[in-house]
Amino acid sequence: MLDRYENECCEQHCVHEDKVADVASHTPDEDLLAEMAELFKVFGDSTRIKILYALFEAELCVCDLAALLGISQPAMSYQLKILRQAKLIRNRREGKTVYYALADAHVKTIIGMAKEHLEE
Repeated sequence: MLDRYENECCEQHCVHEDKVADVASHTPDEDLLAEMAELFKVFGDSTRIKILYALFEAELCVCDLAALLGISQPAMSYQLKILRQAKLIRNRREGKTVYYALADAHVKTIIGMAKEHLEE
């Protein structure tokens, strides 16, 4: 029986010690890698991606976002809380209305690059 991972393996076992050492010296510590993994989990939900993409276009309040995505305000608030905790969005209050926007240019870059990558 053919190993289904056969094409993923080297035919000869040979570790390139210099490359391994170089990559290891540039690899972030475990805590940062765990934080990065958590950040990518946030991106793993299509509702949150829709919210981020909407905020890529404009600053919006909770009511606007809920109407745009067709979900309740409590459900929207829950998703916004997750995005805020991940430092992907920021909010500001204007009277009784809370507006949301992408946290910074990095988030806009991530969203733009993901869209560009998938459209290639």
